Amino acid sequence: MHSTPPTNIEPPDDKAVIELISPDRLNPYLTACAGDSTTALALYRWNSDLAAAFFEPLGHLEIMLRNALDARLVVRQQRRGRTTEWYIDGQVPLGGKAHGDIAQAQERAGRGGTAATPRGKVIAELSFGFWRFLLARQYKTSLWPDLAGAFPHAPNRALTTVENPVKRLHQFRNRIAHHEGIWHLSLEARRDDIQTVLGFISPTAATWVADASRIDDVLARRP
Repeated sequence: MHSTPPTNIEPPDDKAVIELISPDRLNPYLTACAGDSTTALALYRWNSDLAAAFFEPLGHLEIMLRNALDARLVVRQQRRGRTTEWYIDGQVPLGGKAHGDIAQAQERAGRGGTAATPRGKVIAELSFGFWRFLLARQYKTSLWPDLAGAFPHAPNRALTTVENPVKRLHQFRNRIAHHEGIWHLSLEARRDDIQTVLGFISPTAATWVADASRIDDVLARRP
């Protein structure tokens, strides 16, 4: 019985991969790699690994941030003797965009067809952008005095102390969500922003997230 000779496996065709990803998307990588397509594709793949490594701690941050802010808004309602949920209470000084975000969150949360949508589902449907803009300067004198309590370990109660890193992380997360390049950004600084904001909320939580982070390992493998 004659054995079948092994089939030669051709190396991947860089040109085909580039066409499918799109030359426009890969141009910044090609430019950074002096036109070398193999190195550019390696950089592109590393960027994807890096985005995935960042997305995990960013997800933890988003959940912890929204729960911390929600808890302070609940306390605000209780202190004012309000019995309605803060996100449907007309006396809570939210802007028009925030009201629009809440309406969309309620719609998404209620698609299961239940008569009463659990508040937790509504809170979970509110985007990172919603919580980031609760920390905007338009709420400095209205909501921030209450929301500041969500960050008991911050060095001060200045709004910008929290707003600035959260704003940077929101922009950074949006780049990742839209599959844009992050390889050329200040990655160590964004890693530190995650830890800084989590540390403002809870040092224990910050340590828990850092212990499982893959960011430093992926950073060390840059092609």
